[in-house]
Amino acid sequence: MPFGLDPSALWAFANVIVIDLVLAGDNAVVIGLAAAGLPADLRRKAILIGILAATVLRICFALITTQLLSLGGGLLIAGALLLLWVCWKMYRELSVSHAEEHAATEALADADLNSDGSVAGGAKRKTLRQAVLQIIIADVSMSLDNVLAVAGAAQHHEVALIFGLGLSVLLMGVAASFVAELLHRYRWIAWVGLVIILYVAVRMLYEGVDQLVGHTLPMIPLIKGAPPVPH
Repeated sequence: MPFGLDPSALWAFANVIVIDLVLAGDNAVVIGLAAAGLPADLRRKAILIGILAATVLRICFALITTQLLSLGGGLLIAGALLLLWVCWKMYRELSVSHAEEHAATEALADADLNSDGSVAGGAKRKTLRQAVLQIIIADVSMSLDNVLAVAGAAQHHEVALIFGLGLSVLLMGVAASFVAELLHRYRWIAWVGLVIILYVAVRMLYEGVDQLVGHTLPMIPLIKGAPPVPH
């Protein structure tokens, strides 16, 4: 196999990349929506605060969450239930109106993409304090969502986990507007990400229950994986 990776590792890497792309773009759109109602100078400040907060939160949650998920079935089940909630939120967010999503993309890019003479001109006006509070609340939830999904998708592949968390930070730090515009143009990528996160949640739930009942559940391809090989 390329780079000495087995098929399960390659599958983990592929899942992690799609999850990072979709959730980083999702987070960027939320930040853009929150900042869209601000004047241009305050908008840039709010977006910078949002991206920095999301980056720091991802690092902090990564240090905590990956340790918790390794402790046992009960925490795997809790993580799976949270990811199912993430799937429901993503499904609802995919129904955001085209106008709102376009306003968020324009705010992130700080450009008049539809040549109407304004940047996010149709967005509701708000103060910097309101926008930053909205962004930070969303960042806390979405950063935890991202770390959980990446940890679940990476399974026992530590390299995939580290890669996924690093990619998440990179996408939020330097490519937020690009990712948001990409998902705006190619909506199907977000739907693929939703399906993968749903799969990760179901697998985590199954493995968590399996651990609690003493590893007696039947083997299901792609759901119940083989136990990690001891080093």
